[in-house]
Amino acid sequence: MNNTMRLLDFLAIRRETTGLLLLVILVGMGERLAERFLPIYLLALGGGPLVIGLLGAMDNLLSALYSLPGGYLAERFGIRRSLLYINLTAMAGYLLVIFVPRWEAVLIGAILFLAWSALSLPASMGLIAKVLPSNKRTMGVTMHSLVKRIPMALGPLIGGVCIDQLGEVAGIRFSFTIALCLALIGLFAQQRLIPDDRPAKKDLPPNSIQKLLALLTPSMRRLLVSDILVRFCEQIPYAFVVIWCMKSIANPVTAVEFGLLTTIEMTTAVLIYLPVAWMADRAEKKPFVVITFLFFTFFPLVLLASDSFSWLVLAFIMRGLKEFGEPARKALILDLAPPDHRAAAFGAYYLVRDVFVSIGAFSGALLWQLGPEVNLLSASAFGLIGTLWFALYGKSH
Repeated sequence: MNNTMRLLDFLAIRRETTGLLLLVILVGMGERLAERFLPIYLLALGGGPLVIGLLGAMDNLLSALYSLPGGYLAERFGIRRSLLYINLTAMAGYLLVIFVPRWEAVLIGAILFLAWSALSLPASMGLIAKVLPSNKRTMGVTMHSLVKRIPMALGPLIGGVCIDQLGEVAGIRFSFTIALCLALIGLFAQQRLIPDDRPAKKDLPPNSIQKLLALLTPSMRRLLVSDILVRFCEQIPYAFVVIWCMKSIANPVTAVEFGLLTTIEMTTAVLIYLPVAWMADRAEKKPFVVITFLFFTFFPLVLLASDSFSWLVLAFIMRGLKEFGEPARKALILDLAPPDHRAAAFGAYYLVRDVFVSIGAFSGALLWQLGPEVNLLSASAFGLIGTLWFALYGKSH
């Protein structure tokens, strides 16, 4: 028993977070079955490169617009009730995509089912900051990120099998049906396992956007500038990575092989999470963030040099290594945020970041039309600038 308790303490597992981690697996598995193949689905339904770019821009813009209310909902209604509202919103999006196989319906449905990741993140981080001491927050964020990567690793692989067996349209619609069922199970599980934590009136967050944005401290703003630039590096090619691998390179891969590449990426991330979290909780977080920004910067260059499955394996290992300092970055945001309103400040941070990054995601479509090489080289240039900015001006406290 003592060994078990020591292990749970090392992993920063608490009663309050167990239900959250289970929910992340259930809803995340459903979400990831089809999400990575949406660009292929849009092409199959008659959408073009600009529609794919619009989806990427929507993903980031909605993440931005949902982040602020996500943090506000968590502090206004409590974690359990806010997650209930978020889950119901995602389920409505799945239903629309299942029953209306048109690219326009996919974009409208995405407005709803993309709500899960964006709205739930501030609530999740707020819960972790609330129940864990500062010297355990990186491990707490790591466990959330690690568990989140389980569906990110397995979902695309299962989704790829569905596509290979049923075709691009029927296979993805079937994947969304599975997602709906898993979200329904998650809806019941979250109500039973996550305690009711409705706040007292005195603890309510600020009630205006201006006051919420004012929660961003100067140190958070320095991190924010570099984060925006590095996310440009990620999002400019993001929606086109699957097209590069399955359509553009000299030896294109199949849907199952692309799913396997994603599994390799997530497995790499999972293997480094725990040792890095243990080190980051005992040292300054800034060096870990700089290293992860470097991996973001190098991935587009390695992808550009890859023309077969074997080389893509190396590229996706590199992509997995970009998670090296991600938990440390999120824990650093929590450390730099005002102690009384960490969830709201976290949401405000992501609002500002993703509003700007949505521009980068849409510009990826324009750069892709100029050529895949232009897209990937431009992405890497933004990553380098962002990394240098944080190395020079970023703070650990």
